[in-house]
Amino acid sequence: MQLFNLKDHSEAVCFAEAVKRGIGREQGLFFLDRIEPFSPAKLESLLALPLVERSCRVLRHLIGDEVPELEKIIAAAFNFKAPLVKADDNLYALELFHGPTLAFKDFGARFMARVLSAVRGDKHLTILTATSGDTGAAVADAFYGQPGIDVVVLYPKGKISLLQEKLIATLGGNIRAVEIDGTFDECQDLVKRAFDDQDFRLKVGLNSANSINISRLLAQVCYYFEAAAQLSALQRKGLVFSVPCGNFGNITAGLIAKALGLDSRFVISCNANDTVPRYLQSGKWEPRATIATLSNAMDISRPNNWPRVEALVRMMGWQLDDFAFGSLSDDETRTAMRVLHDKTGYVLEPHAAIACKILKDNLRPGETGVFLGTAHPAKFKEIVDATLGIDEPLPPALARRARLESIKTELKPDYDSLKAFMLKELSLV
Repeated sequence: MQLFNLKDHSEAVCFAEAVKRGIGREQGLFFLDRIEPFSPAKLESLLALPLVERSCRVLRHLIGDEVPELEKIIAAAFNFKAPLVKADDNLYALELFHGPTLAFKDFGARFMARVLSAVRGDKHLTILTATSGDTGAAVADAFYGQPGIDVVVLYPKGKISLLQEKLIATLGGNIRAVEIDGTFDECQDLVKRAFDDQDFRLKVGLNSANSINISRLLAQVCYYFEAAAQLSALQRKGLVFSVPCGNFGNITAGLIAKALGLDSRFVISCNANDTVPRYLQSGKWEPRATIATLSNAMDISRPNNWPRVEALVRMMGWQLDDFAFGSLSDDETRTAMRVLHDKTGYVLEPHAAIACKILKDNLRPGETGVFLGTAHPAKFKEIVDATLGIDEPLPPALARRARLESIKTELKPDYDSLKAFMLKELSLV
């Protein structure tokens, strides 16, 4: 399998090398140059398989034989379910929050951690990642205790939930939690600066576990097939996915599944950080200052993965006009949560609420809608309880972590300060 740098097409690497590097020259993203779809008959046979076996075949189709013991890696990474739960008439939630950190990021992070361990050799690695909510927790959990790998997680101060922070900052060991006094985009910019600093990058063995790393995206492809597998053949003929979008990695994975032959339509669902919906309306790319919202994991105004979406659209001969899209304010998000709960009793957290409402607004007669439930409602307990008038119970794993004290370092959004911190923490000064 060859992957190409979207900013410098002369830089072509194998999958294992792309995983180890994370990002290419000029901060270019690695991406597939072509995708060979499954035949309709092959696709139907895949959908009849259980999650792990199907995922092995999908990823083997994309990756080839580069990764040793791929089947064992997938079985260990995907050791939890992704149930499709009916939430309303012709509307289903793909619940992706049954992993150890109760968020969809567990799929990609656990796969990446195991792949990276398999291909890194004896080289020490430092994972530097920025999170707007759930990535950091999933990455911290996936890499916790792995020999030869240190992890530094950056997150914006006061802009992730307390329980999200607890899942990042209560592990210790090889996990460092760094609270940045700024926005997620500033956290992301610090990661980019570190990757541009070649001396530093080589000195610490820098890698990133954000969705810029292709391994995470390919792992996420698998649960779109899992959603389809839980529907009837008739329902699959009018399948529509609504994806809550922040950095646009999740929808990129869904579009790869579509390119592989999964017949589906996609809805881009955003909050007030609506750079992409405005771009699709006007044709002008005009990011604004990031706004803090209830759906904090989507508080990203400059999504890193959008170049991959556009590359895939060009590759497949699709049109950007094919996308349905929408955005909700916080008030509209709360209303969406209340309306569905009052009607069916299904509990939405803010990200899923946005995806659900915008899906409803764009669903056509005869279609089956699936919105992605990206995080357990308990991770946003204060918002959910206050909005719905309920007492959402904490799952046992989350309740245990909630009682622990956070171990974190606060920094300004200044690259020199981050660099000095990392060199000291990693005993490289």
